Formats: sequence, structure tokens, C-alpha cells
Amino acid sequence: MRLQGPVDLAARALLGQRLVREGVTLRITEVEAYGGPGDSASHARHGRTPRNAPMWGPPGHAYLYFCYGMHWMLNVVTGPEGEPSAVLIRGAEVLEGLETVLARRRASQATAQLCAGPGKVAQALGLDGTFGGHDLLIPGGLELRPGPPPVRVLAGPRLGIAFATPGDQARPWRFADADSRAVLQRKALDPG
Repeated sequence: MRLQGPVDLAARALLGQRLVREGVTLRITEVEAYGGPGDSASHARHGRTPRNAPMWGPPGHAYLYFCYGMHWMLNVVTGPEGEPSAVLIRGAEVLEGLETVLARRRASQATAQLCAGPGKVAQALGLDGTFGGHDLLIPGGLELRPGPPPVRVLAGPRLGIAFATPGDQARPWRFADADSRAVLQRKALDPG
């Protein structure tokens, strides 16, 4: 599994990988790449802070942040230690543990959109800020495991970054499994 390297390549490589915790297995279907201080859409744009410190590595660790005072968001750190970058997990499909996911999401039935959205992914896995800095590559807690990559990948601009420069807003750093229905705003994506 390629985690260290250019963040856009690491993001594409995360598609199809598995996130596992407490009997729940999710298959990653949609991601967004965020670079270091030069990426105006990145949390690293203003330098290292207590909140974003996990972005500085090592690769394979979790970076979680609380968004809109409502949702935890899971990111996988990808840069070499000292060089911040992370990949936001935007969407996933449930492979195992559907009943647990339904309970955590307070949903009555499974739909294609059950884990389409970064807040939904973290909720399905039962995550909170205590997982910040967690090593995803060792057994226990939250694990990132290998899985087959998608056959076709879509790419397009990242979502929810109106504050970024026009160039960074247009950067095609959102990637998705073209054959999955657990993808948000699919029409904004092109074959990558």
C-alpha cells in the first residue's frame, strides 16, 4: 500500500483499501488530497498547530478534526515525517458490520449513501478525536488494510474549499471509484 509520496498519488492508492474497527469493515470509495503549506485548501497552510500536528507524519497515521461543531473527519497522513500532507476519506461502502454502522449512523436501512460523506465515514467507524495520531498500520483500534483498487477512477476538484485560491479550488485532487454509488457529487468528476 503506497502511503508515502506525492499526496495525489497516495490518495488514488487509498481507493479500495479497507478501514477496520470493532467488527466494521469499510471499503474506501472517495478521497481528497491535501498538501502542505503551499496548498491553500490544506489545514497545513498556516503552519503547524496543536490541531493539525498529526499531518506532519509519520505516514500511515490518522489525522482527525471536528468540522462545523458536528462531525469528525478522518484523514490518512501521507507525507514523509516533517512534510505535512493528508488524505480525507470522503466516502466508503460497508463490507462488514452493517448492523453496527446502522446503529452508529442512527439509520433504519442500508443505502448507497450510508457512508457517502466524510462525517458519515467517521460516524460509521465510531471515531472521535482520541484517534488523532493513531497508527493505522498496526493491529488494534482502527486499522487500514489492503484491498483491491477500483477498475476505473474518477477525478475532479475538491469540495467545500471556497476559501482557497482559484488554482487550488480547481486542482483535481478528489478521486472516486467510478463503479461505486457511495460517491458525492459525481457529476463534478471526470475519468481520471
